[in-house]
Amino acid sequence: MTFDRSIKIAPSILAADFANFGAEIDAIEAQGADWIHVDVMDGHFVPNISFGPTTCAAIRPHIKTVMDVHLMIAPVDPYIDAFAQAGADIITAHVEAGPHIHRTLQAIRAAGCKAGVALNPGTPAEAVEHLLDLTDLVCVMTVNPGFGGQKFIDMTNKVRKLRSMIGDREIHIEIDGGVDPTTAPLVAAAGADVLVAGSAAFRGGSVSNPAPYGDNIRAIRAAAEGAL
Repeated sequence: MTFDRSIKIAPSILAADFANFGAEIDAIEAQGADWIHVDVMDGHFVPNISFGPTTCAAIRPHIKTVMDVHLMIAPVDPYIDAFAQAGADIITAHVEAGPHIHRTLQAIRAAGCKAGVALNPGTPAEAVEHLLDLTDLVCVMTVNPGFGGQKFIDMTNKVRKLRSMIGDREIHIEIDGGVDPTTAPLVAAAGADVLVAGSAAFRGGSVSNPAPYGDNIRAIRAAAEGAL
């Protein structure tokens, strides 16, 4: 993974057809996805359950781009090696998920992955200020984590603050929640470069009719780039 700040669209497979993950990933990558975002939820840290390392390992051969694994779980540390072995390129843990996020980020890097840290809407940018030298990505939640399809919560001031704090460090700012062609320009203008899109990326298409995936991705990308 070479670092750049160009706009990257990361469709969330939470919005894909669960019975057809491999074909869905093949289709959405062919239609222009830059990364594949994998939302892992435990029914404990967030009020929903999705899937674990075994599913990640099963879909890894289909992902030709970047496997961006977002752990909405607590505790995180006992599972880092399993997700690394499942093929994650990036593992993101929540600053709110435990008392030792610094140690968690060290462990993610030690496992050979890029380290991400996520912030819930109620958590200030300052929570990651002393973590930036261990961090490759900051994920700003623009919904309360747990479910797809929620309404966007405006976090542009937080994104601006993070962008200023990051300076010239090679750290991505990722936005997760409610991203569509209307909200993408707001966060892109504030400094975000990775846009997670679930329903907005997969809406209207299917494995047998993937063209809408491409239309959706192009619309989000054009809206975001137009704000730069």
